[in-house]
Amino acid sequence: MTFVGIVAYVVVNFVLFLVTLSVADGIASDHKNVALIGGAVILAAIAFGGGTLLLLLRKPWSRGLGLGLMIGWALLTILTAGLCTGVNPSFYTDGMF
Repeated sequence: MTFVGIVAYVVVNFVLFLVTLSVADGIASDHKNVALIGGAVILAAIAFGGGTLLLLLRKPWSRGLGLGLMIGWALLTILTAGLCTGVNPSFYTDGMF
């Protein structure tokens, strides 16, 4: 179930990342930083808040899924240098997107 959690987080992260970028370019074009920070906070809450809640259920499937969410966040942060999880905002503010 850990691998399922990692894949689930990657899918959720991809969708939320695209939504955050489109909101930052469209509706909140004057407040891009607020939209990007909001997206990063939501992604961290999904990974660590949801992962902790699943760990607290104390069932084998929920422990694996919860750890997978947290591991997925960590892997995406490392592999993308914080781009996909919003940890490194310099990519956004320097005009990369």
